[in-house]
Amino acid sequence: MADAGIVNRVDELRRELHYHNHRYYVLDAPIISDQDYDRMLQELRMIEDENPELVRPDSPTHRIGGDPADGFEQVEHRHTMLSLGNVFDDETLEAWYRRVKNLLDGADFTMTCELKIDGLAVSLVYQDGVLARGATRGNGSVGENVTQNLKTIRSIPLTLQGEPPPYLEVRGEVYMPVESFRRLNEERADRGESLFANPRNSGAGTIRQLDPKVTASRNMQVWVYSLNDAGDSNFPDDQWETLAWLRSLGFRINPENRLFHTLEEVKDYYHEWVEKRHDLPYEVDGVVVKVNPFNFQGSLGVVGREPRWATAYKFPAERAVTRLLEIGINVGRTGSLNPYAILEPVIVSGATVQHASLHNEEDIRRKDIRVGDWVTVERAGDVIPQVVGPILDRRAGDEVEFAMPEACPECGTGIVKPEGEAVHRCPNASCPAQFFELLKHFVSRGAMDMDGLGEQWCRILIDQGFVSTVADLYYLEKARLLELDRMGDRLATKIMDNIEASKTRPLPRILFALGITHVGAEVADLLTQRFASLEQLSLASQEDLTEFPGIGPKIAESIYDYFQVEYNLAVIEKLRQAGVKLHHEIEIVQPADLPWHGLSFVVTGALEGMTRREAEGKIKALGGSATSSVTRKTAYLVAGASPGSKLDTANRLGTPVLDEGAFVQLLESPADVMNNVTVEAQA
Repeated sequence: MADAGIVNRVDELRRELHYHNHRYYVLDAPIISDQDYDRMLQELRMIEDENPELVRPDSPTHRIGGDPADGFEQVEHRHTMLSLGNVFDDETLEAWYRRVKNLLDGADFTMTCELKIDGLAVSLVYQDGVLARGATRGNGSVGENVTQNLKTIRSIPLTLQGEPPPYLEVRGEVYMPVESFRRLNEERADRGESLFANPRNSGAGTIRQLDPKVTASRNMQVWVYSLNDAGDSNFPDDQWETLAWLRSLGFRINPENRLFHTLEEVKDYYHEWVEKRHDLPYEVDGVVVKVNPFNFQGSLGVVGREPRWATAYKFPAERAVTRLLEIGINVGRTGSLNPYAILEPVIVSGATVQHASLHNEEDIRRKDIRVGDWVTVERAGDVIPQVVGPILDRRAGDEVEFAMPEACPECGTGIVKPEGEAVHRCPNASCPAQFFELLKHFVSRGAMDMDGLGEQWCRILIDQGFVSTVADLYYLEKARLLELDRMGDRLATKIMDNIEASKTRPLPRILFALGITHVGAEVADLLTQRFASLEQLSLASQEDLTEFPGIGPKIAESIYDYFQVEYNLAVIEKLRQAGVKLHHEIEIVQPADLPWHGLSFVVTGALEGMTRREAEGKIKALGGSATSSVTRKTAYLVAGASPGSKLDTANRLGTPVLDEGAFVQLLESPADVMNNVTVEAQA
């Protein structure tokens, strides 16, 4: 046991190091030299090495990173990490402001404006003032525990200052500074390694490194932007004062945050940063506008996973000009041939772009894009870069018009173009490119969720001949997996356990995982409300399928055709023999038994209590169909705020119009629609 003098010295060193770390990395106001800081850190490290019983999880020595982890455990967020709705111009910002003011019965309110950092959202939990857990956003409800990596970020306090509450959870954005990103790419170029695309992706990858030492080497930073939980402790009544309180506890708060009283001030702030954003040492992609008082935030609430009290005013898409070197073809999991642009590298919105979307052949011809053209490339936020069009006055005359290949570039099978579709397809279900994409989709989180089988391992399993159909995954043996390079016992066990667990996934997930053209997660959910097993679905005619609301002729044809292919039926049988549950035990409701069967609805405008998609889902669940155009066959138009021309059409045709309140009333008593009960209200 260390004597009292050593214990006191350790406590003194930790206090000093935390203090100077905060001044350097948070306040940007150091008062000692780097050498003095390093000397104290080295002394503390030596004492801890000699007295391991004195080591604490909040020690400054832990910032250098510990041993590599085998993986990240999933953690459930105590409070959902919300997403933000977006606005893209002053008009839609004004519409958001009007909706908020109406919901607050015309009350005046202040707003905070905060730069929207282009990084990785994280949750930080402190217990008794000590960092206890750091997690990624994940899907908003469940994230990954990356505490050890976040501890290496020096602007994240390991211990809080002042008098923090016993429990505290804050949210922030971790990012890689532009200079760190530039230096990292220079180092990778010197080693002959591929370059990272942009600071956001490299930063997100850095936080998810299994080796904390890698994270520690990349000079990541954080801005904390919200308080999510302080237990039963008292804290300020609004966002602006809360940010000041969090700063007093030692958190790094962006100095560019502002408090405004009017919408005009908000717009001026936004337009100022549209011009100044490239002067910042970090990437931003917009301004987050928040209603400042917390009592108003509580009154406004949340729709889905988006708070009504905040919105992200996104910066305009940025464009650049470069040369189109070639048009490549990617074969998707459904056999679609997808052309993409191969470009001379160009920086757009802070990211190096070498490939961009070209959509399909018709789009290429409509825009008259040719190989060799100088083209305009656009990138907005997370959107895949796209070629806007050619610069015609820079043509030299030797540019080459694009022609879709006659055979699949992967398997050589002649391609087809189904009537009424814009895409060409490879009809060969065993095409290697299709199977690779299908396998990635099959094991993905939204489908069968076989964690551990990422893109790299999917490719290896195919190349090594371990799988030639998705069903082959269920016949893998651990001993064979261990024969693969870099496949350890722990990963092999994880893969086998997750494959076994996937056998009981819900039927909609299994149907979605099969990768049937036009059958996404929503359609799969609809189908399995009508069909209790894949066998029942495989026996359905196209007429049977189209009787169900939400299943149109194109989707019905695709599903029917899928089950006519012997190869597909053989895969399904192989899944059944492997023990995959291809049915569920729910009461199947026939379409004709539903109260709104045969009725057509159109939803338009902005609803307050639900999204349009949620409203359409409720309509379909009651047997109705949700269409996009008002016709004489439309039973009701559901009109939210700013309904546009569809309301004019409905009034002209005499179509009954429901405002949101009337629609909710009808949902509560769905049979009323068949009893001619008038609940309509002019929007």
